[in-house]
Amino acid sequence: MSVVFRDLLKKVGSGQHTKENLTRKEAAIATKMMLLGEATPAQIGAFLIAHRIKRPTGEELAGMLDTYDELGPKLQPIPSQRTVMVLGIPHDGRTRTAPITPITALLLATAGQPVVMHGGDRLPTKYGLPLVEIWQGLGVDWTNLTLEGTQKIFEQTGIGFVYTPRHFPLINSMWEYRDQIGKRPPFATMELIWCPYAGDAHIVAGFVHPPTEGMFQTALELRGVTQFTTVKGLEGSCDLPRDRTAIIGLGEGTTIKRLHLVPWEYGFSNKNVPLGTTAELIENMQGVLSGKSSELMQTALWNGGFYLWRAGICTDIQTGIAKAEELLITGAVAEKLQQLTQMVNSVFTISFEAISASNAM
Repeated sequence: MSVVFRDLLKKVGSGQHTKENLTRKEAAIATKMMLLGEATPAQIGAFLIAHRIKRPTGEELAGMLDTYDELGPKLQPIPSQRTVMVLGIPHDGRTRTAPITPITALLLATAGQPVVMHGGDRLPTKYGLPLVEIWQGLGVDWTNLTLEGTQKIFEQTGIGFVYTPRHFPLINSMWEYRDQIGKRPPFATMELIWCPYAGDAHIVAGFVHPPTEGMFQTALELRGVTQFTTVKGLEGSCDLPRDRTAIIGLGEGTTIKRLHLVPWEYGFSNKNVPLGTTAELIENMQGVLSGKSSELMQTALWNGGFYLWRAGICTDIQTGIAKAEELLITGAVAEKLQQLTQMVNSVFTISFEAISASNAM
């Protein structure tokens, strides 16, 4: 049993009146000991649930991110006139509303804004539809690529996806604990602002509960992140809602500016697209990519318009909406998807042939 970890566990799990917050360094140590298996399973399970009950602080999230930076994968900097945008998403997927993030990423990349995403398979606690399955349905399979292969694709297309089960296997055991305790621990909160990119980045993070946004701001400030966007999005994602005012935080340096966007003021109906089967979603996304008018197209334009403006590509959101519509209707976004698909297939084929040749020697 780890005595060091036991002392950290005692701090967060000592009860309502005697519990203590961890320092940034202590949070980093605790995270590292859990990922490396230096704490016992009993200690890890107890820590995760106790930390959830206590609630994390921004300083603790910063320490957890320090360890992810030390042990985790990173895509290397690419030459770009624009700061890479990292879209943070819940790692347990979606169950109620149709995701639009892959279309948003394709729109941004088509317009010259590099994008990095990260995630895994269907995972606890929701076991919802993850982005990697949507990409597979669109013809892009990120799951078989090495990190080096993903880097090549990122450099050529402006889109990268860090597939955590393959690229960051140390965190796989944490998903088992999440399943066993039946609740999201603070790891899930921290991962929304995790940045698996080694260069300057613009962090975009979705959230559900308002206090989470404050934790994000503190953690990012402690880590020296000067550009970030927070979105009270659909199911905790960074997809803007259409059934209510979108509450957004625009982070610049140490300040955050509040923005309220009302979708019907931009001509959109107050209705989110429900999530049906994966096959139905893929079919609807392919319709969007072909320029077909639909409710999902409206969601794509709403999100595309905002993010094109936020990236500095368009001078205002209305112009961004028009630009998103132009890129979709003219087929430019569909061409970007075709380029991405061809690159992924090419890189995987080369890697597979190299492995086969090596095994044959």
